Amino acid sequence: MTALDLLDLDPSFTEEERQIRDVVRRLVDDRVRPHVADWYEEGRVPARELAREFGKLGLLGMHLSGYGCAGASAVAYGLACQELEAADSGVRSLVSVQGSLAMYAIWRFGSEEQKQRWLPPMATGEAIGCFGLTEPDHGSDPGSMATRARRDGDDWVLTGGKMWITNAPIADVAVIWARTDDGVRGFAVPMDTPGVTAREIRRKMSLRASLTGEIVLDDVRLPADAQLPGAVGLKAPLSCLTEARHGIVWGAVGAARDCLETTLAYATTRTQFGRPLAGFQLTQAKLADMAVELVKAQLLALHLGRLADAGRLRPDQVSVGKLNNVREALAIARQCRTILGANGVSGEYPVLRHANNLESVLTYEGTSEIHQLIVGQRLTGLSAFA
Repeated sequence: MTALDLLDLDPSFTEEERQIRDVVRRLVDDRVRPHVADWYEEGRVPARELAREFGKLGLLGMHLSGYGCAGASAVAYGLACQELEAADSGVRSLVSVQGSLAMYAIWRFGSEEQKQRWLPPMATGEAIGCFGLTEPDHGSDPGSMATRARRDGDDWVLTGGKMWITNAPIADVAVIWARTDDGVRGFAVPMDTPGVTAREIRRKMSLRASLTGEIVLDDVRLPADAQLPGAVGLKAPLSCLTEARHGIVWGAVGAARDCLETTLAYATTRTQFGRPLAGFQLTQAKLADMAVELVKAQLLALHLGRLADAGRLRPDQVSVGKLNNVREALAIARQCRTILGANGVSGEYPVLRHANNLESVLTYEGTSEIHQLIVGQRLTGLSAFA
């Protein structure tokens, strides 16, 4: 039990879940933490190298079964996301987009041939995937997407563009969502297909240790078997987002925990006015409030994970988790920054890096406002989206 585990939650996890958590923690301590501040400052990350290392541990698509995937529990996957994001949100995003978006879409909606082609190399990190739903003019309203897929004989021809796509600059395959005459459909698009262009988005102030890109589709011709046969309608990509949001619920706990651990260590050793910062009432009040919110967020993540493993997790429940945990994690990061004072803005400490990253996490895979509307619809039975 650590000082931050106020409610002694550790025994709530199974031995296997704790082992997975500890293995991932050791990996990020060895492979990510010593370098991530430099990656963030320089706006780069050795994503392919990391993906292969994560693949060796079975982290990519770890909650899926078959095709080289580990078949771990939702809680085990959540704990892995927690440890990854405790190092950096961008590193967790690499794993989350690979497993919960690109791999999950193929695993759930793809043909057997598509699964056999893509999932085994994606599970090992030899192939990188991305998920193309968001567009330059259509973020929170994917139903208005402008990307089109039309039939031309037996082929499909895709035209349009996607924006803010994690892993796109290095991806081998993109799951692209497009409007057809029969509604929204998904396609597994090899990134070396003629007409596909990926451009890295630079000058980001957040998620700098993550590769983000724009995908342009210029009359991209695909064979009929590129379509994901089980993906029918907008519910298909939205179900993928629900899968990924569950990982975010846990990841935000990791980012908040890392901020608070850093701040506790700082406040108990930094002396002002003849005593450690942690000895002042105002500082202890801040620390206590943050620790309470952290343990509440952990309890929420654990409850949602157990619901997922029981097959009873609803999308609106995931929205509760993402809305609360990301919002509280960002508040914790900002408050921790105040205790560190000027050192809080230094890259020598991870706090402001986490805060900057969480600004993106607050927005992607559903903004806070979108999740408020999802919860509001659950409460009232009325849709306020239009």
